[in-house]
Amino acid sequence: MNKPKNDTFLRALLRQPTDHTPIWLMRQAGRYLPEYCETRRRAGNFMNLCKNPRLACEVTLQPLARYDLDAAILFSDILTVPDAMGLGLYFAEGEGPKFERPLREEWEIRNLSVPDPGVELRYVIDAVAEIRRALDNSVPLIGFSGSPFTLACYMIEGGASEDFRSIKAMLYDRPDLLHHVLEVNAAAVTAYLNAQIECGAQAVMIFDTWGGALADGAYQQFSLAYIRDVVSKIKRESEGERIPTIVFTKGGGLWLEQIADTGCDAVGLDWTVNLGAARVRIGGRCALQGNVDPMILFGGEAAIRREVEAALSSFGAPAAGSGHVFNLGHGISQHTPPEAVSVLVDAVRQVSRRMRPPERGRH
Repeated sequence: MNKPKNDTFLRALLRQPTDHTPIWLMRQAGRYLPEYCETRRRAGNFMNLCKNPRLACEVTLQPLARYDLDAAILFSDILTVPDAMGLGLYFAEGEGPKFERPLREEWEIRNLSVPDPGVELRYVIDAVAEIRRALDNSVPLIGFSGSPFTLACYMIEGGASEDFRSIKAMLYDRPDLLHHVLEVNAAAVTAYLNAQIECGAQAVMIFDTWGGALADGAYQQFSLAYIRDVVSKIKRESEGERIPTIVFTKGGGLWLEQIADTGCDAVGLDWTVNLGAARVRIGGRCALQGNVDPMILFGGEAAIRREVEAALSSFGAPAAGSGHVFNLGHGISQHTPPEAVSVLVDAVRQVSRRMRPPERGRH
């Protein structure tokens, strides 16, 4: 496998010198782009879009055609894994993802099994291969999965939740059942990410979107332990190249050191965390990814440039053994003006290059 022509993202994750801070955005292929909305309209609905490798490839590439981004991320959904377990994923208009058959009974939980990525999730694996071919080694491709706990939240609640009452009731009343769900999920996530790597993903990210909803102690037992298990079993090399792993727990700022100790290559940060302080706390163990508030993209050009400058200054000048990938602190809003992203990308390029002495950059 040849390295991408632009491998800045991979180099930053591996804490190697770069001539600018790489940038990509969570949900960079999404509803804020009119071309995405047109492709989704042609697909008929969101799941049709996800399950058509050609269309998934098309929307993956759309933000790269508009913006000078340093990585592509597979277009899919974190809930494809529990859907492949037979829970019946569907999207209600204006309500987000839901499951027809959420886990309510013990027998349903005991009957859970790990889907075969090459069978039940073939459409995702085919999309990864098609996207890699289409990228033609221009930039790296990121594969991803939800974390075992975040998937369990949707599987047990039946959809998004404000208070996580069902899963937390199980956590405190029947922890044995929740551990069983998490063990199955961890095995499924591991198999899913490894299949993505085998078909061309050059880095992988674990989205622990709801880990921050847990109490201290519960987080370590019910989320972090299973993330650590997945990270320990992910393929770390493919075709002679290292495959970096990013772990992102939204609301996980209290536990950065423990997340860094999972064995991942980079820790994702939400906007509540100070980048400079995170760099000090984690030291040379991991790179960092993040972390401006997605809402800055509604603040106008001057505000965007100001916040980019503040974030990059907080992280500080690049040094040997450190790495930073610029991103939002969570996914981009569907209401974001597309031109605001152009300003963001341009500002990251300008400011990060200015912070690097010429002799330290890679040319």
